[in-house]
Amino acid sequence: MKVYGIRNCDTVKKARKFLEEAGMDYTFHDYRKDGVDADRLAAFVGEFGWDTVLNRRGTTWRKLDDEIKDAVVDAASALSVMIEHPSAIRRPIVECETKNFIGFDPVAWEMALELGELK
Repeated sequence: MKVYGIRNCDTVKKARKFLEEAGMDYTFHDYRKDGVDADRLAAFVGEFGWDTVLNRRGTTWRKLDDEIKDAVVDAASALSVMIEHPSAIRRPIVECETKNFIGFDPVAWEMALELGELK
C-alpha cells in the first residue's frame, strides 16, 4: 500500500493514524519532499477524474490567481496546475492491491478494511 499526500495535512494525519491503528503497513509519499510523478498523477486523474483529484476547496486553490483557476477546464490543464502546485492535489490518495482510494472517509475505509480492499 502506498499513501500519497503531504505530511502536515490534517486529513493525511488522520488517514495515517487510521492505517497505523489498523496495523496496516504502507509507504508514504510526500508530494513536497518526494515530488509529483506526472504519470502516476495522470493515472489517478484517469481513474478518479480531474475534477475529483484537483482540490478546489483548499487554501492553495483559493490563493491561485483567477487567471490560473479559470484556465483549468480539462484533465491536461488540471494536471499542469497540480504538478506545479502539489498542495492542490486532493489528499490522501491510497494505492492498494485491489482498489485505490481518494480522500479520507473513516466509515468507508472501515468497510474497505473489512472487505479486504484496503491492503
